[in-house]
Amino acid sequence: MSDEKEYLSQEKFEELTKELDYLKSVRRKEIAEQLEFAKGLGDLSENAEYHEARQNQAEAEERVAKLEQMIKNAVITGKHKGGAVGIGSTATILRGGEKSERRYQIVGSEEANTKENKISNKSPLGEALMGKSKGESCSYETPMGVVSCKIVNVE
Repeated sequence: MSDEKEYLSQEKFEELTKELDYLKSVRRKEIAEQLEFAKGLGDLSENAEYHEARQNQAEAEERVAKLEQMIKNAVITGKHKGGAVGIGSTATILRGGEKSERRYQIVGSEEANTKENKISNKSPLGEALMGKSKGESCSYETPMGVVSCKIVNVE
């Protein structure tokens, strides 16, 4: 895993910390109990319960490692201040050829959620907006081609 910074809101940081604590304190014990039960059933080579418990263990340990890395490299973001788009800011844009404006909050990749209009700073649009100010134009690549937009407001 890399040492790349992981931009998180305070809420997301706390949520990930709680998930990590749950996995380490509760889920590991549950899986250990599943393994013990499955071992008691006999032959492990054809024991579906044992293989399922081992798969659960592998998935939980992978998630623990990922969460520990994210938390270790976390940079807590707050409301963005200043005129340029940055992580934590909300940009209102007008895409070329459209009449209605769109608002997007720029967040770290772990918090991106298009249904909530939260886009990653690493997404094509997020990267294009980063560092730009109100009134500036930018363009970004999509599967349908290059899209241009103008920044109407930065909050």
